[in-house]
Amino acid sequence: MALARVEGLTYAYPGGEQPALSDVSLELRAGEAVALLGPSGSGKSTLLRALAALVPHFHGGRFAGRVEVAGLDTRLVRPAELAGIVATVFQDPEDQVVMTRVANEAAFGLENLGVPAADIRPRAEEALAAVGALHLAGRKTMELSGGELQRVCLSAALALRPQLLLLDEPTSQLDPDGAEEFLRRVEELGTTVVLSEHRTARALELCSRVLFLEEGRLLLDAPREEALEWLSAYRRAYLPDAELDLPEPVANGGTALRLEGVRYAYEPGLAVLDGLDLGARRGELLVLEGPNGSGKTTVAKLAAGLLQPDRGTVTRRGRAAYLSQDPGRYLVCERALDEAALAAGGDHERAQAALALVGRAWAAERHPRDLSSGERERLGLAAVAVAEPDLLVLDEPTRGIDPERKADLARWLLTYAAGGRAVLVATHDRGFPAHRRIALGQELTVAA
Repeated sequence: MALARVEGLTYAYPGGEQPALSDVSLELRAGEAVALLGPSGSGKSTLLRALAALVPHFHGGRFAGRVEVAGLDTRLVRPAELAGIVATVFQDPEDQVVMTRVANEAAFGLENLGVPAADIRPRAEEALAAVGALHLAGRKTMELSGGELQRVCLSAALALRPQLLLLDEPTSQLDPDGAEEFLRRVEELGTTVVLSEHRTARALELCSRVLFLEEGRLLLDAPREEALEWLSAYRRAYLPDAELDLPEPVANGGTALRLEGVRYAYEPGLAVLDGLDLGARRGELLVLEGPNGSGKTTVAKLAAGLLQPDRGTVTRRGRAAYLSQDPGRYLVCERALDEAALAAGGDHERAQAALALVGRAWAAERHPRDLSSGERERLGLAAVAVAEPDLLVLDEPTRGIDPERKADLARWLLTYAAGGRAVLVATHDRGFPAHRRIALGQELTVAA
C-alpha cells in the first residue's frame, strides 16, 4: 500500500494565471528515497506543500484532484493533523524557526503533539545528535549561521519521527562538506524521503527514484538508472558530470577593489577576519570560497561598503552594489518591474532591459512574492545590475537556482565582467567558473 498518493493534482495560487501544478499523479512507497528535480518555478515546492497539506489550507488558491497521506485526504485534514506523520524542512530555515534557543526548537513540535514531558528532551537531543548539532543545543537560534539553522530545522523534523520527510533545498546554505554530511544523515534515516535539490550529484546518488517537474507537469517518474538515461538525452545539465559550455573569461586589468590588512570582529576579541589582503581587477570574475562561518559574507559586505573594517583599508574605484544571500527579504515593490527600476531612478525602460538580461522579462508585471526562490534571486540580480556598478558583489547567487539557470548566470556574469567591471562572488559552489578562486588566507588554483 502506498504511503502517499497524488491523483490528478492541479493547483493554482491565489491570483495565479497559470497553475503551479497540472494533472500530477504519483505514489510514494514506505521507505523509499525520491529525488525531485526540475527548473526553478517548475512546481517542486508546491508539490511538497501539497503533500504536507499546506496546499491548499495555508496558501489558498484553486485545488483540483486528490492527495492522500497515510490514508488521510488532505482536503479534509489540516497540516497540524499531519504533524506526526509528515515533516518538512524548507529552503529558508530563518522562516521556519520559531524558538529562540536550539534545544527548544528541537522540542517544539514534540510539545505540540502532546508527547509525554519525560520523553521530549531525550527525543530532541537524539534528533540534534543525529544531524551533528547537539553541541548547538544551548545556543540562540539568531546567532547561528544559515547552515547551522538548516541542521537544527532537520533535527526538529526528525524528532517527530515522521513517516514522510519532505526536504526543500535543504543544503542550499551548507558548504560542500556540510551538505555531504547532511545528506549522509538523511540517507541513514530509513524513512520515506522526498528531496528537492539543485545539487543533483548527491541527490541522484542517495535516491532510488527520480521525479522531474517542468512547468507544473510531471515529465519523468522513473528508477534512478532509467532516469539517468533520460537526463542524459533530454536534460544534461542535471547530470553530476555535466560541463558548462562557458566563454573564456578575459581580464582587462585595472584595480576595482583592494582590501589591505583588514580586520573585522562582530564582538570584541572575536575577529572574523584578521590581516586579510584581497584585490579584484576590472574584467575579472573573482570567486571567494570557504566553509560556513569562515567570513565570506563579511568580506562581501566589506567589499561593497556595507561594513567598515576595524583595522586596515578598503579601497574601491567606482560604484559598488551588493546582492544578499536572500534578496527576497528585501523586495519592497508590488511589481517586479518597479523593483528592478529602483536603482535606476524609476526608469522602466532600463529596468525592462535588466529583467531581459537575466531572463525574467516575462515577470515584469508579476508580484515578487509570487515568484519562486530562484526567480526572486534573478529579480534581485536585475535590481542591482540595472545601475551598472563598477563592482558587483554577489553573496551565494546560485542558492535556489537549477543547473541550467546557474549556467546562464555564469555566462551573464562573465559577460558583465568582460565589459570592464569587476565581479566578486561568495559561494559554496566549487564548480562556479572564475578567473581566480580565493579561500580566506590563501589563493587557490585559477579556474575558468
